[in-house]
Amino acid sequence: MKYLFKEVTIIDSAFSGTGEITNILINDGIIEQIGDSLEVPGANIIEEEGLCCSIGWFDLSAYVGEPGFEHRETIESFIKTAAYGGFTEVACLPNLYPITQSKGSVEYFLYRTNNQSVRLHPIAAATHQTEGNDLTELLDLHAAGAVAYSDGLKPIQAAGTLLKTLEYLKIFGGVLLNRPENASIATGGQIHEGLVSTQLGLKGIPAIAEEVQVQRDLQLVEYSKGRIHFSQISTEGSVHAIRAAKKRGLNVTCDMAAHQCAFIDETILPFDTSYKVAPPFRSQQDREALLEAIEDGTIDAIVSAHIPWDEESKELEFDLAEPGIIGAQTAFSIIHQSIEPTSSLAKVIDLLSKGPRKVLSLPIPCLAEGQKANLTFFNPTKKWVFTSESNASLSQNSPFLGSELEGCVYGTFFNNHFTLNPTYSS
Repeated sequence: MKYLFKEVTIIDSAFSGTGEITNILINDGIIEQIGDSLEVPGANIIEEEGLCCSIGWFDLSAYVGEPGFEHRETIESFIKTAAYGGFTEVACLPNLYPITQSKGSVEYFLYRTNNQSVRLHPIAAATHQTEGNDLTELLDLHAAGAVAYSDGLKPIQAAGTLLKTLEYLKIFGGVLLNRPENASIATGGQIHEGLVSTQLGLKGIPAIAEEVQVQRDLQLVEYSKGRIHFSQISTEGSVHAIRAAKKRGLNVTCDMAAHQCAFIDETILPFDTSYKVAPPFRSQQDREALLEAIEDGTIDAIVSAHIPWDEESKELEFDLAEPGIIGAQTAFSIIHQSIEPTSSLAKVIDLLSKGPRKVLSLPIPCLAEGQKANLTFFNPTKKWVFTSESNASLSQNSPFLGSELEGCVYGTFFNNHFTLNPTYSS
């Protein structure tokens, strides 16, 4: 089947004519032609004002409920959610039941999403049962197809365990994804520690809970000559430490959640559990540091941090509710409208597409004739409303429900599947 996308703007730093308006012909999943004045009899013609095209986006951190927690999300519902959000590939956290820590559990993801419209890449657990003690069979998991190693939602607390992991991963060039948080400092915390937490009478999570762990992990990376990726940094101190480490030549990368710049602790609705995330929404000073880190390249990727929760886990008192929001479908819109005009659209797209793949040392798709189509089509100026009806996830935990957002995904093309986002034309 042939698809002819007419008058689209290419957003791709590797494309010689990035920013130019052109036509793209896709035939049986292959980019057959790119150029002006293409007329193809029998092709499906797609022509939308303001439409842009980039290589397919890659989400470096998302939670898929299946297997084990299908009432929160299934692979089927997540694939739809991710595609509507513009993602063609996603790295999935291991905190499932059973935990992704065996050859069979890794192969399960690869088998389930073979030839699907979204490819799910398994992140394997770094330690047995993600308990932070004994290492999993890292070499076997690598051979089975794991793209990275992490305890996912559980930061590794023991320095000895983290050091041993870094040293083992050096054998085959693997990368450890770790969310920096010192549990003994953060335990019981609900929101960012500051004036707002004091006014609300909620125990705060101080920035130092993240920053001491970043500093510790960087020391271990320097000692071991290993490789680490910090997942979802949120504070000014973390930005400064990682920026300095990169300048010293340490093998370190980091990402931030798309929603992290949408709110600060002063703008969240008090006691509304939709705003309860981990790490929490921080201060304006932290937010400004993150924006600067995006601009200067300290931050390597933007992630959706998609964590679906059922109503029973969210509709509780604030201190009892689980942290996390569904983010795959709204990630682009949120980060795009949150950082304008401080950063260019091309920068945002690189952080959603090339950056994550570089972290995992995966091939970067090429927007060129003769290549397989791995593409995302979107309109950066189109406004849309995220509603319960347009939400493709099985869960509803999002502070953006009912909000008008700017920047809408039109659809994705991957594995010879063209997935149209129904919200675009609604």
